[in-house]
Amino acid sequence: MKNKVKAGIMGVCIGDALGVPVEFRSREQLKRSPVTKMRALGTHHQPAGTWSDDGSLTLCLADSLCNGYNLENMALKFLQWYNAEIWTPHGKVFDMGIATSQAIYKIGKGVSPTLCGGNSEFDNGNGSLMRIMPLLFYIKDFPIEKRFDIIKEVSSITHGHIRAILACFIYLEFASEILKGKDKWEAYRIMQKTVREFLDCNPICSQNEMDKFHRILELKIGEYDLASLHTLQEEEISSSGYVLHSLEASIWCFLNSESYSEAVLKAVNLGEDTDTTGAITGGIAGIYYGYENIPEEWIAELVRKDDIEALCEKLAKKTGQH
Repeated sequence: MKNKVKAGIMGVCIGDALGVPVEFRSREQLKRSPVTKMRALGTHHQPAGTWSDDGSLTLCLADSLCNGYNLENMALKFLQWYNAEIWTPHGKVFDMGIATSQAIYKIGKGVSPTLCGGNSEFDNGNGSLMRIMPLLFYIKDFPIEKRFDIIKEVSSITHGHIRAILACFIYLEFASEILKGKDKWEAYRIMQKTVREFLDCNPICSQNEMDKFHRILELKIGEYDLASLHTLQEEEISSSGYVLHSLEASIWCFLNSESYSEAVLKAVNLGEDTDTTGAITGGIAGIYYGYENIPEEWIAELVRKDDIEALCEKLAKKTGQH
């Protein structure tokens, strides 16, 4: 089971690193020159195997969870990363979302962690979804109400709107079923049923907000039965930095692939927010296909590979995955 921790977290970091050199490139550009391996330079002029804020904040969260569940400590780790004290690939921060930047400013001013994330409809970037994976190993055995409450708190450090929180919740509920060893289609169906029932029984959001997730949860809107997410064509999938687009794109890539490498390359080659789509896809694909399915050459090229592996080992011990 400890390899599941390593597979999930390394899966995030490698998907991130594959996407860093081509962040903001269009889908058309990437069709002409698709990513097939780790690249150097590109958008951020970084060496091959360099992860961005997605990987850094994932590692900060994992690092904090090694000491138990403490929101103040998580927020402090994010602040230390921002000040380039911890979990940067090369000693400096080169990429960060606006909402995360604003939240970290508030953390530095001493605002309570759960009040740092923006909570307006315009604060629904993918900055909490991209880093949420390590929380899976901490919450996996809790009742669903407690899982949701903890996800809400951890998302709200940077993203406090219910849409961003729900995206994290859906992602980790799906990952949780995968962690139990379910086939991906069964895991997806169980997640849909579990989340729909939870939302029906717990008035945490409006019907309008639930309907935003209809392509993932297959909700009916009015008299229309909606197409399943995995059956959509690539042109119907968006890969922007909007949290709903990121979640849909990542699940779509995972469901329409047969290996870790196929899933993350499909994600990165969608274009736009390539590092984050790669990271989110990489987390679930890593857990599903296993660490041994991640290409060895990608692992070898990953910056600070040994530090990440040591952290995964520590988190596996702490969360009883050893």
